[in-house]
Amino acid sequence: MPFSLQPFERSKHVYRNDAFVELVKDAVRFFSGTPIRELPPSESFQGTGVYALYYTGRTGIYAKYGELNRLAYSHPIYVGKAVPKGWRQSRTADAQAPNSRELVSRLRQHSRSIGLGAGVELSDFMCRFMIFEDAGSDMIGTIEAALIKLHKPLWNSALDGFGNHDPGSGRYNQAKSDWDVVHVGREWASRCQGEHKALKTIMSKINTHMNSLG
Repeated sequence: MPFSLQPFERSKHVYRNDAFVELVKDAVRFFSGTPIRELPPSESFQGTGVYALYYTGRTGIYAKYGELNRLAYSHPIYVGKAVPKGWRQSRTADAQAPNSRELVSRLRQHSRSIGLGAGVELSDFMCRFMIFEDAGSDMIGTIEAALIKLHKPLWNSALDGFGNHDPGSGRYNQAKSDWDVVHVGREWASRCQGEHKALKTIMSKINTHMNSLG
Protein backbone atom coordinates (compact mmCIF):
# COMPACT_ATOMS: atom_id res chain seq x y z
CA MET A 1 0.00 0.00 0.00
CA PRO A 2 1.51 3.35 -1.04
CA PHE A 3 2.58 5.67 1.77
CA SER A 4 0.23 8.63 2.11
CA LEU A 5 1.81 12.00 2.89
CA GLN A 6 0.13 14.05 5.57
CA PRO A 7 -0.83 17.69 4.96
CA PHE A 8 2.01 19.99 6.03
CA GLU A 9 1.71 21.39 9.55
CA ARG A 10 4.68 23.46 10.62
CA SER A 11 4.01 22.92 14.33
CA LYS A 12 4.76 19.22 13.93
CA HIS A 13 8.33 20.06 12.87
CA VAL A 14 9.19 22.56 15.62
CA TYR A 15 11.19 21.19 18.55
CA ARG A 16 10.79 22.96 21.89
CA ASN A 17 12.29 21.93 25.20
CA ASP A 18 12.50 24.29 28.17
CA ALA A 19 14.96 21.92 29.86
CA PHE A 20 17.38 22.37 26.94
CA VAL A 21 17.13 26.16 27.17
CA GLU A 22 17.90 26.02 30.88
CA LEU A 23 20.82 23.69 30.24
CA VAL A 24 22.37 26.20 27.84
CA LYS A 25 21.83 29.05 30.31
CA ASP A 26 23.42 26.99 33.08
CA ALA A 27 26.47 26.23 30.93
CA VAL A 28 26.88 29.91 30.02
CA ARG A 29 26.68 30.86 33.70
CA PHE A 30 29.30 28.24 34.55
CA PHE A 31 31.56 29.50 31.76
CA SER A 32 31.31 33.08 33.02
CA GLY A 33 32.48 31.96 36.44
CA THR A 34 35.53 29.97 35.35
CA PRO A 35 38.94 31.36 36.41
CA ILE A 36 40.78 33.80 34.18
CA ARG A 37 44.12 32.54 32.88
CA GLU A 38 47.05 34.10 31.07
CA LEU A 39 47.24 33.63 27.29
CA PRO A 40 48.49 31.10 26.56
CA PRO A 41 47.93 29.16 29.79
CA SER A 42 51.25 28.21 31.39
CA GLU A 43 49.92 24.73 32.17
CA SER A 44 49.34 22.00 29.62
CA PHE A 45 46.12 20.09 30.13
CA GLN A 46 43.84 17.61 28.46
CA GLY A 47 40.41 18.40 27.12
CA THR A 48 38.28 20.07 24.49
CA GLY A 49 35.68 22.78 24.90
CA VAL A 50 34.88 26.46 24.57
CA TYR A 51 37.05 29.50 25.30
CA ALA A 52 37.06 33.29 25.22
CA LEU A 53 39.85 35.84 24.79
CA TYR A 54 39.79 39.18 26.63
CA TYR A 55 41.66 42.34 25.70
CA THR A 56 43.03 44.24 28.69
CA GLY A 57 45.26 46.86 27.10
CA ARG A 58 44.79 50.56 27.79
CA THR A 59 45.81 51.87 24.38
CA GLY A 60 45.22 51.10 20.73
CA ILE A 61 42.06 50.55 18.74
CA TYR A 62 40.68 48.10 21.33
CA ALA A 63 41.18 50.34 24.37
CA LYS A 64 37.43 50.35 25.08
CA TYR A 65 37.60 46.58 25.66
CA GLY A 66 40.45 47.10 28.09
CA GLU A 67 38.41 49.67 29.97
CA LEU A 68 35.36 47.41 30.19
CA ASN A 69 37.43 44.44 31.34
CA ARG A 70 39.35 46.42 33.96
CA LEU A 71 37.16 45.32 36.90
CA ALA A 72 35.51 42.22 35.46
CA TYR A 73 36.20 40.07 32.42
CA SER A 74 32.78 40.55 30.92
CA HIS A 75 33.48 41.55 27.31
CA PRO A 76 35.37 38.94 25.26
CA ILE A 77 36.93 40.09 22.03
CA TYR A 78 36.78 36.54 20.64
CA VAL A 79 34.95 33.30 21.43
CA GLY A 80 35.92 29.96 19.95
CA LYS A 81 35.80 26.21 20.34
CA ALA A 82 38.22 23.30 20.25
CA VAL A 83 36.76 19.93 19.31
CA PRO A 84 38.37 16.47 19.26
CA LYS A 85 40.07 15.45 16.02
CA GLY A 86 37.58 13.64 13.81
CA TRP A 87 34.67 15.11 15.77
CA ARG A 88 32.92 16.56 12.74
CA GLN A 89 32.94 13.17 11.03
CA SER A 90 31.98 11.36 14.28
CA ARG A 91 35.25 9.43 14.20
CA THR A 92 36.19 10.26 17.80
CA ALA A 93 34.70 8.15 20.59
CA ASP A 94 33.53 9.89 23.76
CA ALA A 95 36.16 7.99 25.73
CA GLN A 96 38.96 9.47 23.59
CA ALA A 97 37.96 13.12 23.93
CA PRO A 98 39.34 13.69 27.47
CA ASN A 99 42.81 12.62 26.24
CA SER A 100 42.83 15.30 23.57
CA ARG A 101 44.82 18.50 24.08
CA GLU A 102 42.96 20.41 21.41
CA LEU A 103 41.83 23.18 23.77
CA VAL A 104 45.24 24.22 25.06
CA SER A 105 46.66 23.71 21.56
CA ARG A 106 44.08 26.08 20.09
CA LEU A 107 44.86 28.73 22.71
CA ARG A 108 48.55 28.44 21.89
CA GLN A 109 47.80 28.84 18.18
CA HIS A 110 45.90 32.03 18.92
CA SER A 111 48.79 33.27 21.03
CA ARG A 112 51.14 32.85 18.08
CA SER A 113 48.75 34.73 15.79
CA ILE A 114 48.51 37.65 18.22
CA GLY A 115 52.29 37.62 18.69
CA LEU A 116 52.77 37.95 14.93
CA GLY A 117 50.03 40.52 14.31
CA ALA A 118 50.90 44.20 14.06
CA GLY A 119 49.21 46.55 16.53
CA VAL A 120 48.48 43.98 19.26
CA GLU A 121 50.57 42.66 22.15
CA LEU A 122 50.12 39.21 23.63
CA SER A 123 50.59 40.61 27.15
CA ASP A 124 47.33 42.55 26.69
CA PHE A 125 45.24 39.36 26.44
CA MET A 126 43.79 36.92 28.96
CA CYS A 127 41.51 33.93 28.51
CA ARG A 128 39.00 31.65 30.18
CA PHE A 129 37.79 28.25 29.07
CA MET A 130 35.34 25.48 29.82
CA ILE A 131 36.15 21.79 29.33
CA PHE A 132 33.48 19.38 28.11
CA GLU A 133 33.81 15.66 28.70
CA ASP A 134 31.96 12.50 27.67
CA ALA A 135 28.50 13.18 26.20
CA GLY A 136 28.89 16.84 27.15
CA SER A 137 31.22 17.24 24.16
CA ASP A 138 28.11 17.34 21.98
CA MET A 139 27.33 20.72 23.58
CA ILE A 140 30.54 22.45 22.47
CA GLY A 141 29.14 24.02 19.30
CA THR A 142 25.89 24.99 21.00
CA ILE A 143 27.59 26.81 23.87
CA GLU A 144 30.05 28.54 21.55
CA ALA A 145 27.11 29.85 19.51
CA ALA A 146 25.26 30.95 22.67
CA LEU A 147 28.29 32.92 23.90
CA ILE A 148 28.80 34.60 20.53
CA LYS A 149 25.13 35.54 20.41
CA LEU A 150 25.30 36.92 23.95
CA HIS A 151 28.52 38.93 23.68
CA LYS A 152 28.86 39.64 19.94
CA PRO A 153 32.68 39.69 20.19
CA LEU A 154 34.44 41.98 17.74
CA TRP A 155 36.68 39.29 16.27
CA ASN A 156 33.66 37.06 15.66
CA SER A 157 31.62 39.74 13.95
CA ALA A 158 32.95 43.07 12.67
CA LEU A 159 36.52 41.81 12.19
CA ASP A 160 36.50 38.35 10.64
CA GLY A 161 39.37 35.93 10.12
CA PHE A 162 41.30 35.71 13.40
CA GLY A 163 40.64 31.97 13.72
CA ASN A 164 41.61 31.18 10.13
CA HIS A 165 44.30 28.63 9.30
CA ASP A 166 46.88 28.52 6.54
CA PRO A 167 44.80 27.42 3.51
CA GLY A 168 47.74 25.46 2.15
CA SER A 169 49.49 25.20 -1.18
CA GLY A 170 47.30 25.82 -4.20
CA ARG A 171 44.69 27.77 -2.23
CA TYR A 172 46.33 31.17 -1.93
CA ASN A 173 44.14 32.69 -4.63
CA GLN A 174 41.70 33.74 -1.90
CA ALA A 175 41.75 37.17 -0.23
CA LYS A 176 43.40 37.66 3.12
CA SER A 177 40.96 38.10 5.98
CA ASP A 178 39.92 41.41 7.48
CA TRP A 179 41.90 40.52 10.62
CA ASP A 180 45.05 40.02 8.56
CA VAL A 181 44.56 43.34 6.77
CA VAL A 182 44.45 45.17 10.11
CA HIS A 183 47.03 43.05 11.95
CA VAL A 184 49.61 42.29 9.29
CA GLY A 185 52.15 39.63 10.25
CA ARG A 186 50.98 36.06 9.68
CA GLU A 187 53.28 34.80 6.94
CA TRP A 188 50.73 32.55 5.28
CA ALA A 189 48.24 35.43 5.01
CA SER A 190 50.76 37.46 3.03
CA ARG A 191 50.64 34.76 0.35
CA CYS A 192 46.91 35.25 -0.25
CA GLN A 193 46.51 36.90 -3.65
CA GLY A 194 42.79 37.66 -3.76
CA GLU A 195 41.46 41.22 -3.55
CA HIS A 196 40.82 42.04 0.10
CA LYS A 197 38.76 44.82 1.63
CA ALA A 198 40.26 48.27 2.02
CA LEU A 199 41.72 49.04 5.44
CA LYS A 200 39.55 52.16 5.68
CA THR A 201 36.38 50.11 5.18
CA ILE A 202 37.39 47.58 7.83
CA MET A 203 38.36 50.27 10.34
CA SER A 204 34.96 51.89 9.88
CA LYS A 205 33.30 48.61 10.91
CA ILE A 206 35.60 48.32 13.92
CA ASN A 207 34.82 51.86 15.04
CA THR A 208 31.09 51.25 14.71
CA HIS A 209 31.39 48.15 16.86
CA MET A 210 33.52 49.88 19.48
CA ASN A 211 31.04 52.74 19.74
CA SER A 212 28.26 50.21 20.39
CA LEU A 213 29.95 48.76 23.47
CA GLY A 214 28.37 49.60 26.82
